[in-house]
Amino acid sequence: MAGIGPLTQDWEPVVIRKKAPTSAAKKDEKVVNAARRSGAEIETIRKGAAGTNKAASSSTTLNTRKLDEETENLAHERVPTELKKSIMQARMNKKFTQAQLAQMINEKPQVIQEYESGKAIPNQQIIGKLERVLGVKLRGKK
Repeated sequence: MAGIGPLTQDWEPVVIRKKAPTSAAKKDEKVVNAARRSGAEIETIRKGAAGTNKAASSSTTLNTRKLDEETENLAHERVPTELKKSIMQARMNKKFTQAQLAQMINEKPQVIQEYESGKAIPNQQIIGKLERVLGVKLRGKK
């Protein structure tokens, strides 16, 4: 091996450092016990609503207060009396049962029942189908 000089090391030494433990690792029982043995300082913090499904009470009281102060009575629009009477009258003039009428407009019999009892929330598509099948104008001026 003539001609080769003394062996030299041309790289820097590698230093491996452990990174600081994450918050989850800090809570680990083994880590806490090791810290106690070594005399390190251990901080314990009690969180108010820890382990419960409750939000901070201040935000809920604000929302509840807003709801309490709300005076407007909110409800869905229902079928007007004149419309339900018109549907019922037209159906009886054609001698259809509620089930037959429902089948003709491709709806469930319960839908017709709700319209005739005034419990349904008006749907313009259903009213349009009823107008077509019954041959009467149910919307707008008569």
